[in-house]
Amino acid sequence: MKKASPSAPSSNAAGAASAGYPLPLNVLGFGKGADHLAAFRWLAAPLPVTWTLTEQIASKIGDRILSDELPSGAWLREQDYADEFSVSRGPIRDAFQILQREGLVHLHARRGAQVSVLSAREVRDIFQIRANLFRLVARLLAEQREPAYVAALEAATARLEALAQSERGGDEYAQTVFRLSLYSAAACGNERLRDILTSLSLQTFRYSRLGLQAVERRKRSLRLWKATLAAIKAGDPDGAEEVAARRIAENGIAAEQLLEAASTKKIKKSARAPT
Repeated sequence: MKKASPSAPSSNAAGAASAGYPLPLNVLGFGKGADHLAAFRWLAAPLPVTWTLTEQIASKIGDRILSDELPSGAWLREQDYADEFSVSRGPIRDAFQILQREGLVHLHARRGAQVSVLSAREVRDIFQIRANLFRLVARLLAEQREPAYVAALEAATARLEALAQSERGGDEYAQTVFRLSLYSAAACGNERLRDILTSLSLQTFRYSRLGLQAVERRKRSLRLWKATLAAIKAGDPDGAEEVAARRIAENGIAAEQLLEAASTKKIKKSARAPT
């Protein structure tokens, strides 16, 4: 059986990331869909140019989780993936460990791997951290006003505007925000800050995707991205950080409310079930 592994990152893109520079604009990949989101996350942090087989397998499975092909709570059988990728169970076990570090998988003793279950508590915790970290990112970007970053933000905002109005644009809107957020973290010039935000990115994406499904939520998000662009172009660090934090906090609240509503519905349904 032929190994179904994703493409390794290009040396130019990975080299830019490992050198601490923002990723080139063409790596943002607007409109490319859900494939390779995990790979994009790893491109945004210092990594070797050549990936191991385990890393490639983890990226492939990670993208399936991010696209909801593997839904929250799904169990992952080592042997199934060993057969698919034509490897022993060792590399699969190692890939699951990578995914657990990324917050996408939970490993249960003697029970195996399970796609991490989304929870209202976790989204609240993660988005509080993320909102405050992106305050600093936005402030740094507004202080710097780098033309290359402003051009990237303008291109991304135009793409978001086209997707905000579409009933079916939720997934691609969330994917564009994901790439733009990592690009922004890489562009701010603070490597430690970039690394922290990058490490949270895949875990955050599943909640962002949930919170951005409604058209009205995307329209509100777009208005805040436009306000961020205006503040950065104007060299207004206070305005940029306030708007960035508000955008992230609001999306976290939207995701939390949806999860709580789903949990309440599940409890009521269970209570009505015959014993």
